[in-house]
Order: sequence, then structure tokens, then C-alpha cells
Amino acid sequence: MANGLIWATAEDLVRNRGKVLYLYRQILRSLNSSDLPLTYAARLSKKAEVRTIFIFGSEERSLHNIADLIDTAEYSLSILKKGRLP
Repeated sequence: MANGLIWATAEDLVRNRGKVLYLYRQILRSLNSSDLPLTYAARLSKKAEVRTIFIFGSEERSLHNIADLIDTAEYSLSILKKGRLP
């Protein structure tokens, strides 16, 4: 993320696309874990929340907001892999 000062360039967006997609898929997979004490309806609700966050994040063009999305996704994934929800 070195080319754009505040706003992401096309190169910045391409560079982050793979990481964001990886985190999105991993979070959705982690929500299916039987270790999480969630009902079927709660799992669907959480997945819908994740989709909404990433849909709005995909429209983001600010370098800081993209970095925040990645940081938040990594933190959420680490919590889910520990088998607990906040």
C-alpha cells in the first residue's frame, strides 16, 4: 500500500484482494465449527453479518479503512479459531 497516499490505487486493491478473500472464506468456514455453541439460526445470522461487513468493505477506497478491515478480520478469525465468540 505504498503508491496511494490516502486513497487506494488499482494496484493496492489488487494486492489486497487475495488476502481479503482468504480471510472472508476462513471466517465463514470457522462459523461452521461444531466447537462454537451456536444454533443453526445463529450461525446464519453471524454469516449474514460477515457478508455485510465484507460487502461494505469491498466498496472501500481508503487505505486506512482497508487496513482496518484486514486487521479486524484477522482478529475475528483468531477468536473463532479459539472456539469462542465475544
